[in-house]
Amino acid sequence: MHRGRSLLGARAAVDMMVTEPRGVVVALTPWNDPVAIACGLIGAALAVGNTVIHKPSERSPQVGELLTKILAGALPEDVLTWVCGNGGVGAALAAHPDVDVVAHVGSTRAGQSIARGSTVKVLLENGGNDPLLVDADVDPRWAAGQAALGAFTNAGQLCTSVERIYVHRAIAEPFTVVLAERARALVTGLLVDTRMRDAVHEHVQDAVSAGARVLVGGFVPEGPGSSYPNTVLAGCTPDTRVMREETFGPVAPACVVEGFDEGLAQACSGGYGLAATVLTRDMEHAQRACRDLPVGTVKINVVFGGAPGGAAQPRGTSGTGFGYGPELLDEFTTTKVVHWTTEAPAWRHRR
Repeated sequence: MHRGRSLLGARAAVDMMVTEPRGVVVALTPWNDPVAIACGLIGAALAVGNTVIHKPSERSPQVGELLTKILAGALPEDVLTWVCGNGGVGAALAAHPDVDVVAHVGSTRAGQSIARGSTVKVLLENGGNDPLLVDADVDPRWAAGQAALGAFTNAGQLCTSVERIYVHRAIAEPFTVVLAERARALVTGLLVDTRMRDAVHEHVQDAVSAGARVLVGGFVPEGPGSSYPNTVLAGCTPDTRVMREETFGPVAPACVVEGFDEGLAQACSGGYGLAATVLTRDMEHAQRACRDLPVGTVKINVVFGGAPGGAAQPRGTSGTGFGYGPELLDEFTTTKVVHWTTEAPAWRHRR
């Protein structure tokens, strides 16, 4: 997928952009998707000729170790290595003078700390508070199915999960009813640990204290483990934590809006800039959303999807640099321009 570029000069000349590896890449990968994300970063870095040091999250170190050992077994010695440790180890790697690129996928706080402590190229894909905007002209049952898929997949532990919903008043009631039905019917896995579950429940409690209604879920189950039920909140207000911050759990908070303009304005609010989804049959509304939403990826009428090899470039506090696609290969390379002329000047042939 790595594309070349050239620029025509004189009749027998051309400028070619030749890519070269940057050197040593540190890949700091997250616990919530410890195989796919790691494979994407490691694979891209290796494909263009770099060596890689992989530090998986301390919340899933054994998965990261096993993956790295499997991949390293097919490569020359020391092309791919791994290090286990907490955030301090990641910070030390990012600040090491022999490192050329740091690629981090994880929390915004950790990403900002890494960026401050590193003097080399840093790629960040960090937190998100991805909005879902539901227009008045769509089927509420279909829209609720999309919302449930976006909010509850992987127990909401995805950076591109649906984190906040703005639904037009005209279809708000049937939408939330079906969304609650889907929440009850879907079985989700555990949260990563009880610390994560406590943080999710704090967001839910904050919304309830501000007047939100729990349609389903919203409680900490008894017994061991870190499960949390699929939760639907109705009547949420924009100033609550569940609408302003990344919850990272199986929570679908819905805020009713009076029209598309209000919903779009709310969806554009906040400092995150990862992704957003708009469900609408109105072409003009879709076009406005694509132009106005301050995010790296806008999805129209589907919460998950995208072409194989497609790119993604977060904005704001969600990160910097490309995380996927041919553009990620560009991030892991430097460019050398070669000016090539096939005809030597005539004076060189004179005797």
